[in-house]
Amino acid sequence: MRDMLPLLKNTDFPAIKRARMHTLQVNLGYLCNQTCFHCHVNAGPNRKELMDETNINLLIQLMELSGVKTLDLTGGAPEMNPHFKKLVLAARKLKINVIDRCNLTILNEDGYEWLADFLAENQVEVAASLPCYLEDNVDAQRGDGVFQSSIEGIKKLNALGYGMDDSKLTLNLVYNPQGISLPPSQEALENAYKKELLARYDIHFNELFTITNQPIARFGSTLVTKGQFDEYMQILKDNFQQANVKGVMCRTLISIDWQGYVYDCDFNQMLGLHAPIEDEEKLHIAQLIAQEELQQTLDYGLAGQPITVMNHCYACTAGQGSSCGGTLG
Repeated sequence: MRDMLPLLKNTDFPAIKRARMHTLQVNLGYLCNQTCFHCHVNAGPNRKELMDETNINLLIQLMELSGVKTLDLTGGAPEMNPHFKKLVLAARKLKINVIDRCNLTILNEDGYEWLADFLAENQVEVAASLPCYLEDNVDAQRGDGVFQSSIEGIKKLNALGYGMDDSKLTLNLVYNPQGISLPPSQEALENAYKKELLARYDIHFNELFTITNQPIARFGSTLVTKGQFDEYMQILKDNFQQANVKGVMCRTLISIDWQGYVYDCDFNQMLGLHAPIEDEEKLHIAQLIAQEELQQTLDYGLAGQPITVMNHCYACTAGQGSSCGGTLG
């Protein structure tokens, strides 16, 4: 896998600083039951990196001290971390909203028969990747048989009330484009998804989030191999929207890797770009907890701190804008 930093360093992306922090995004590890083309963390079945119980306990302590409002769990497949249940239960006890970034097929894997019921019982919000409502397109991006398994997973969630009218169980789907293009209009695509999935499979969901592919990791390396990296970067830069800068997700969250280190966002995490906080080259959550000001403010003492930016940041600000919660515009 190519080192993308030399291709991203020389940037004219505008400087940005942190606002008030309300989301704790945690990568529980790179182990996954899938190997997707667009995956920016290079996750897969052979990855061994998983957050251990010591860091899980530190996260729980961090949540208790900070007053954070949302815990956003990513991977890999976050549910494959053996401490997934413990962390979710601790967050819900603190009345923290939990988002599980689920690939849907994990719901059908042997040994995970408990998962759908557990998510529903704890009112965990599910953000599920489904890059198209057409089988051939999904399987081309994520592997043969993934689409049908994903549909089966959604049906399990629907049966428990997820995505249904008058239900408190939220199911949002996530779309990533194929190739070197920006996502289409989120609203128009959501309408198409709802129409087609209902007609074809009697599938229900709440919202569709469109997310621009990042020119890093597996996708970035593929762009380089195909000679399309510069072309894609130019598309991102040509579609830069200044209005999107104020809404980028890194301003209101911190991202924690499987070893417990702090980053500005999940993408910087994958590039090894540690958050430039308090002049620390590499800040661990244990150090964050130890800071006296953590117990005095909900801002973790981070508001106003600079955010590390490089050329990949253009992916979050191009067109309608892109975040883990969909478009910004």
